[in-house]
Amino acid sequence: MSLQSNPLNTLSLAKNLRRLPAEHKGNAGKALLIGGAPGMAGALLLAGNACLHLGAGWTILEMLDPASAHAMMNSPELMIQLANPEPQAALVNLQPDLIAIGPGLGTSVQASEWLKATLAYPKIPLVIDADAINLIAQSPELLNALQARNQMFPGQSVLTPHPGEAAKLLHCTAEIIQIDRLSALEKLLSLTQSIIVLKGQHTLIASPGHSFQECQAGNPGMGTGGMGDALTGTIAAIAVQGVRHQLNLSQSTELAVQLHATAADSLVAKGIGPLGLTPSETILEMRRLLNQWAQE
Repeated sequence: MSLQSNPLNTLSLAKNLRRLPAEHKGNAGKALLIGGAPGMAGALLLAGNACLHLGAGWTILEMLDPASAHAMMNSPELMIQLANPEPQAALVNLQPDLIAIGPGLGTSVQASEWLKATLAYPKIPLVIDADAINLIAQSPELLNALQARNQMFPGQSVLTPHPGEAAKLLHCTAEIIQIDRLSALEKLLSLTQSIIVLKGQHTLIASPGHSFQECQAGNPGMGTGGMGDALTGTIAAIAVQGVRHQLNLSQSTELAVQLHATAADSLVAKGIGPLGLTPSETILEMRRLLNQWAQE
């Protein structure tokens, strides 16, 4: 497969997210985010806050950490619950429109069971990040489940690895990934048969059988813990709205990547960062920009 480059220019897609006067939360979708193992609850909360602030109708967090599975005073809109020990039954009961799994997930047996159930859940878009990628990298069974799902429901999963996570999937080093990022992108597409977001300077995005795109926006201030979690929540929010607003998962992913990087640049232009730029600030700037783009 030979990938051809196209510029990432997806601002016009935001118009699909305009709300009609009679729309309700059901039109904006039910997003289920899974992760937040002990010591890593903040990752899931960041992803949840991004999903909430970027327009999902419901944002439900399945939190693996019992100490953190409670209502948050600063974000009471988040529906936070302790991760069910029976994930398959929980998914049937919740009936989500989209699942995002990985932020702070960890690599425990419970994490693996939730990922296994997620990969077995049919039809809906999946966003797979962080430790969910690491679990797939170390388990042929989970990789086979991802591949089988993509054969049955093509275009319905996206993986968002940074170079280290990509290296685990391809059994090499992050340095090798960075030497030839385009080659790594091709290999990841072939291996996972998923939409791929290879994060880093000039993030690369590609879907099986299509041209790749390169995001030219972004700055070094984005190199801080939690930025990837915010991106996961952003993809989830846009994609879950896209289910009823004529945006597929690939388009939603492209829009989310551009929005995330552009918001970081916008903040730096205002004198906020790059040193000390935070994911929480970026989330609020993304909300402002998305509303602006949707009305243009």
